[in-house]
Amino acid sequence: ARPPVCKIMDFGKYKYEQSKRVKESRKKQHVTQLKEIRFKTPKISEHDLEYRAAQARDFLKHGNKVKVSVRFWGREMTHVELGQRKLEHMAQILEDVGTIEQRPRLEGRSMSLVLMPR
Repeated sequence: ARPPVCKIMDFGKYKYEQSKRVKESRKKQHVTQLKEIRFKTPKISEHDLEYRAAQARDFLKHGNKVKVSVRFWGREMTHVELGQRKLEHMAQILEDVGTIEQRPRLEGRSMSLVLMPR
């Protein structure tokens, strides 16, 4: 091409602007974290469940995954379906902001469910 395509510039200034662009792009990235909400027992009251759901809703709105866990104590292990119902109810409350990534699963003495943001 005439005239030749080139630009005379300060290399230090160019490097500085490039590093500034990289820093800006890093700032815009969001690393998703796994936040956990625990119930000490599957016999949690409705109000407490709604309060925890509000916390989980906040986590999901910020783009984080949420793990909801229920711990079973003593003879509660014979009624794991109560914990499963509570977890499914929690997922139903949060269905507008999150979807189920992992269905309720029993791991030792606790059952957990993982929700991811929509």
